[in-house]
Amino acid sequence: MPAKTARIAEINDKMAGNEFWSNPERARQQTDELRKLKTTVGPLQKLVNGAEDLQVLMEFAEEDNSGESEAELRTTVERLTTEIDRVELQVTMSNPADSCAAYLTVQAGEGGTDSADWAQMLLRMYIRWGERSGFKVEEIDLSPAEEAGIRNATILITGEFVYGYLRGEIGNHRLIRISPFDSAGRRHTAFAAVDVVPDIDDEIEIDIRWDKDIKEDTYRSSGAGGQHINKTESAVRLTHLPTGVVAACQNERSQHKNRATARKMLTAKLYQIEIEKREAEVSARHGEKTKIGFGGQTVRNYVLHPDQFVKDARTGTKVGNPQPVLDGDLDLFLESYLRWTLAGASTAEESL
Repeated sequence: MPAKTARIAEINDKMAGNEFWSNPERARQQTDELRKLKTTVGPLQKLVNGAEDLQVLMEFAEEDNSGESEAELRTTVERLTTEIDRVELQVTMSNPADSCAAYLTVQAGEGGTDSADWAQMLLRMYIRWGERSGFKVEEIDLSPAEEAGIRNATILITGEFVYGYLRGEIGNHRLIRISPFDSAGRRHTAFAAVDVVPDIDDEIEIDIRWDKDIKEDTYRSSGAGGQHINKTESAVRLTHLPTGVVAACQNERSQHKNRATARKMLTAKLYQIEIEKREAEVSARHGEKTKIGFGGQTVRNYVLHPDQFVKDARTGTKVGNPQPVLDGDLDLFLESYLRWTLAGASTAEESL
């Protein structure tokens, strides 16, 4: 914390100088660094100040027989406990990418129309979560299904530590319910896969041979957006031939803007693949199981019939009312996953 506080003061001093904004790129990098430093130091400073407040309140409580100081002391302890929980969660998001915004992709799996409808329900859930959290949510790409729902969709959620909160959502999500598309009213199981990649900073460089390794396709947008967006080939799909990774964007009227967004998203996906390769190598050296990738592991079950509950397959976290979760109330699951990973890291350290 002292080093970070000193760095904040150093950047603030530079910003006060006349030459700071003469180099816009360097200025942007340092203002981004300042923002991230404040995000880390701010909650810690609150705890430091809170500890000092507790000391004063304890002294008052010893001399105050009315009980008012003791009541204030209890309230302060509860508030600081919440702050400590928040800081502990931030500790689990120490990787550089964790503080970034995130591209979230939902893809319908097996199950026909039910899976397409389930994919759309999941997409709505994450959009609502982003809005409830005060983040900006932007649709990047969407492909409707034939009868109902969507085949796949990608959104960009912008805010502090979005990727850190959502990275545990990667994998299969399973829905069990009475199908509204089955005239016999039978119970169906539907799957949809979720992938999350960080919207990495521009200074992170990935070696991509854009002229040799990238196949570009242009097509008409399949979503809403007026006559222009649907009647011109403004949508762009980029395929990285060595890996088969695809990034597409159709939300802008300009093909140039869609291409720029698709390039940024493709870079982010390739960066994520490289990070996962390194993590897999480390896990292999320690004899650990590596994470099953996008579309493999079932991470959460949403049961609407005959019982009603949502249960995380990894942490065991369970709630009995699925509707608030489907309306975007995901914080319990996101935070329990982060604490689960923190507990796993501690266990791994103890075993070494």
